[in-house]
Amino acid sequence: MNLNQFIFLFTTINLFSIFECQMSKEPRLEILPNQSVQRRPVNKPLVLTCSPNVEQKELITDLKWKDSYNNTINPKQYGSQPPIIYTESLNVNQLMLVITSLSESLAGYFYCSASYANSEYLEEKVKIETFVGITFRDAPDYQNPTLNTDYVVKCIVTASPPASIDWMRNGDAIKSSEKFIIKHDGLLIKNVQESDDGIYTCRAAVIQTGELAERAIRLDVQIKPTVEPLEYRYEAVEGEEFSVKCVATGKPPPLIQWIKDQKDMSLADRFSVVPHNGQMSISRVDEFDRGVYKCIAKNNAGIAEEETRIDVVVKPKIFQLINITVPLHGESTLVCKSRGWPVPTVTFRRYGSMDEFRQGSQDDDGRITLEQTIDNEIWEGTGTLYITDTLRSDDGLYQCVARNKGGETFGLPHGHIAVEYPPNFDHMKDLPPVFSWEEREANLSCMAMAFPNATIEWRWNERLVREMHDKFLRIVEDGPRSDLMVTPADRRYYSNYKCIAVNKLGREEHIMELREGRLPPPVAQAKPIDVTATTITFEIIGPAYEPGLPIKSYTAQYKEERSLDWTYALNRTWTPDTPYVVENLRPQTMYTFRFSARNDVGLGQWSAIRVQGTPSRSVPQSPKILNQFTHQEEGEIPIATSIYADKFEMTWSRPPDNGEPIDFYSIKYCPGSKINNVWNEIGNMCNEINYIAYTFSNQVLKDLTPDSYYQIELRAHNAIGFSLPTHIYMRTAKGELKREQAVEERIAISSFTIITISIVGIILLVILIDLLCCVTNNVGIIALIFQRKSHVGATRLERDERRVLTNGRTEKRELINLNQRHNDEIIGKHSAV
Repeated sequence: MNLNQFIFLFTTINLFSIFECQMSKEPRLEILPNQSVQRRPVNKPLVLTCSPNVEQKELITDLKWKDSYNNTINPKQYGSQPPIIYTESLNVNQLMLVITSLSESLAGYFYCSASYANSEYLEEKVKIETFVGITFRDAPDYQNPTLNTDYVVKCIVTASPPASIDWMRNGDAIKSSEKFIIKHDGLLIKNVQESDDGIYTCRAAVIQTGELAERAIRLDVQIKPTVEPLEYRYEAVEGEEFSVKCVATGKPPPLIQWIKDQKDMSLADRFSVVPHNGQMSISRVDEFDRGVYKCIAKNNAGIAEEETRIDVVVKPKIFQLINITVPLHGESTLVCKSRGWPVPTVTFRRYGSMDEFRQGSQDDDGRITLEQTIDNEIWEGTGTLYITDTLRSDDGLYQCVARNKGGETFGLPHGHIAVEYPPNFDHMKDLPPVFSWEEREANLSCMAMAFPNATIEWRWNERLVREMHDKFLRIVEDGPRSDLMVTPADRRYYSNYKCIAVNKLGREEHIMELREGRLPPPVAQAKPIDVTATTITFEIIGPAYEPGLPIKSYTAQYKEERSLDWTYALNRTWTPDTPYVVENLRPQTMYTFRFSARNDVGLGQWSAIRVQGTPSRSVPQSPKILNQFTHQEEGEIPIATSIYADKFEMTWSRPPDNGEPIDFYSIKYCPGSKINNVWNEIGNMCNEINYIAYTFSNQVLKDLTPDSYYQIELRAHNAIGFSLPTHIYMRTAKGELKREQAVEERIAISSFTIITISIVGIILLVILIDLLCCVTNNVGIIALIFQRKSHVGATRLERDERRVLTNGRTEKRELINLNQRHNDEIIGKHSAV
């Protein structure tokens, strides 16, 4: 009930009381409610109404309220906050005392006074007594004791007069005992166990006021966290992921955090912690992540801790590998340093080789020793490669290899041992002389192998060429190479020249010879080894030649024997080591041949004349089959293998036609079997085809049987007849058809399917367009069909009309019905469409 409702209620009661008191004629004041003592709880509102009980109320003046200190209580000022106590006029003869919130300080007497007829003073008093109601000042609804501890279930009650307290658990009264002790501030439970969970009721009663109040308290026993022991230490690898889990139990389930150096790791870079399951993860381990970590589990009941150590395996990193330069036969010391944890071991290997040097002296080369040292304080491993009596073969790149349990790494760039050595001309000792002729400039190129690079000087007849100032001798230098350009103006320049190389380690000389180049001698021998009607194949034995001036080609000049003049003779030139074949000769003709060799100087002398004739025209020579044979044991029939199961591609070389052009080839292939290395032909199953001789000499034999043997016979044909046959034995592949054929068949099927679908699609498209034309414009094939049907219907109607007229029944109504039926038929057909 709010204050306004309360005022309205008391106003109604006052009016009713006034009405009852009109019977009394003695002037007096009345206070409603009419109890002389008003007992009310603190913090509650109170309204008292004072009104006169007189015959002539208009004679009442100066109606007011006073407190126990005789202070007049003022009315409320409108527009401002109402005070705790104020007066309010209901009408001229009623004054209300309003207390918005009672307090113990307001307890006492309050007086209502007035003047009647300016001659009589009226006063009435009322006593206000206050009391404090039951208040649960400190009694939380949910309380959480800790297992194995003594706990006071809090329930502090304030009341005036004081309240008496008792306790119940799950509806049953609790009596003081060794387990439960009722105290002024709550219920003490000794040695709390999980079985003490439940609903506890704190009940307060004030006997004087009859007030009773209860507070239900939920008791949930909590358990301190316990952490499962962690391993003493964990290993994480630098640059990789790592996770560790801390398992803790408790009630309620504890939240877990990881601490390192007083820092919460859930806030650290690269770290993540799941508080509910205790997993700490590192996305990319760094070497500085090593250290002691503390797992802390917390809940409302307490805290538990467990420590562990995380060691970081730091992958090796090579930070020093310095190139060295060592003189020949000196001592080499190549050092490589690496850092990591555990401290890496360091070794070497030659660039391009997977074989590493072992610690100590090498078994295959006692000159080489590897020494490995480890410094745990600075995490540094060193490998030192010693080479005594360093040779030129030791020159090159060396790869440093450092490894520990985190992995291995290779030094980049590689270390280089550069071996210094004096000049030498070993690579030039077997070079031929340099040739020149007809005063052509010759290049005598000299380059010494040396490190550091050597300087080159030239001497001719023990004189320095540079100081001779001879215009026919010119030096061109290009780094370690020096070229002496000699123009042999006369024969004395065909001589020996000395190239001298010098560096800080020594001096070396090399003699280079410039010779005069001459034409090659005549061909020693040229004899025919294969003669046909149109070709002759020769075997040529060339003349002796000087190193550095080899034979570049052979030339044959030939003419018919009856021709005496070589002016119009024909020429044929070949490079050495190729078939020396003269073609396009005439059958049954005698020819005169002579041969010559050519070198860089020119064409040499002609050889002695040789006469050779060609035979008459004949059948072609046997073609040579070019298919490769599979490896066969000695004495076995050679067999070619097809990569296809149903076909074989045979190739051959075009044979000499012996005077008549080859017009076709005959190919005969017969299935058979090979038993004990003896061919057995299957009769009446041979196939023969003729292949017209165009440019290519190959043919594909189709429709063969998989995994079968075939004998193939090949003959060449010209106008005179067939050549002798050439035979080959062949075997087809096993299994299904070759993939290409299957693909071709699938492509053919796919093409047919696509064409069929395209045709059906076009037909459906035409029907759809025609149907739209019929519906919208009444044109098209479908419209024409319906028009013909309509015409048939109209004809039937006309017959009916004639029948009606003929019978004399021309009533208008029947004609209308016939027209209506005709229209219905037409409408029905269009509706169906």
